[in-house]
Amino acid sequence: MQYEIIYLNEKTVVGFSARTNNTSPEMGAVIGGLWQKLYSQDGCGRLKNRVNEKACGIYTDYSGDHLNDYTVITACEVENDSEVPENMEVHKIPAGKYAKFTVIGNMITAVAEFWQKLWSMELDRSFICDFEEYQNADPENAEIHIYIGIK
Repeated sequence: MQYEIIYLNEKTVVGFSARTNNTSPEMGAVIGGLWQKLYSQDGCGRLKNRVNEKACGIYTDYSGDHLNDYTVITACEVENDSEVPENMEVHKIPAGKYAKFTVIGNMITAVAEFWQKLWSMELDRSFICDFEEYQNADPENAEIHIYIGIK
């Protein structure tokens, strides 16, 4: 898989989070539930200071590598954290060095295939923060930029 190395500034996001791991039978339901919350009437539509219309899926607070527990967050980037709706949380995507991948296809299957391939790559990951940034909302022909934190 091809990627480019980029440096990102810190981003502030607001959304919903939960802990899970890749071996949990409930992992799919946990992550899917967070996406449902983000797109519900109690989700990103309430944010008044969004930077853009993109949605983010964020993976952080790893307790080891990708086989251990981590926090998953569904969120939208905001200008600042001054207006956070009730029941939503502020999180930071840390500044740093990332490997940026571009995935195009079905939002669910293309992303799942990407992660399966990533886990077998020899990439010097930091396991601090990784995230998906959905450039459009077309479920069958999505463009997703995936940022993997590297050392």
